[in-house]
Amino acid sequence: MAELESPNVMPKLITFLSSLLHRVAESNDLNPSFQTQKISVFHGLTRPTISIQTYLDRIFKYANCSPSCYVVAYVYLDRFTQRQPALPINSFNVHRLLITSVMVAAKFMDDIYYNNAYYAKVGGISTTEMNFLEVDFLFGMGFNLNVKPNTFYAYCSYLQREMMMMMQPHLDMSESSLCTARSSNLHLCFDEDESSHQHQQQQQLAV
Repeated sequence: MAELESPNVMPKLITFLSSLLHRVAESNDLNPSFQTQKISVFHGLTRPTISIQTYLDRIFKYANCSPSCYVVAYVYLDRFTQRQPALPINSFNVHRLLITSVMVAAKFMDDIYYNNAYYAKVGGISTTEMNFLEVDFLFGMGFNLNVKPNTFYAYCSYLQREMMMMMQPHLDMSESSLCTARSSNLHLCFDEDESSHQHQQQQQLAV
């Protein structure tokens, strides 16, 4: 969407995504049903000392990928968590999932992108680990990388609505369509196929 090209929009989007992932990770950290969850290559032995906000800011600064990559990365994270319910996002894996999702999105979306070794340096991990993370992420998503325009539009609309709510402090974020207290994953407020069908209906009505 054209709005993503605005220099004022991306910093707000990065801040919102960081806040969203922080809330999801924090919620899952405290969820007793995930205390014995499956350990994956995305899990660190300890919680990273760098905050999610700082980490995503670093990725945004050095990755130089197109703005749409961050929306697509968000789609990928949502798909991954829905296909891998035994691997909820938490404080031990969120950083590696972030760097991997952005890298995969950049490779799929952009004509020019940095290699795995570069992203490994940005993410503070080894190239070998970055390679393993990429493979596991792709298999975890079932190699479902294509994002239809209707799906992209639906995710953008969702993000815009949530960002507007976040910027209005008098609103209770627990009333947001994303409620981490009831959500173990990103769990958006719509289904990809359903959102595409609804968008097609809107286009038909507009015509």
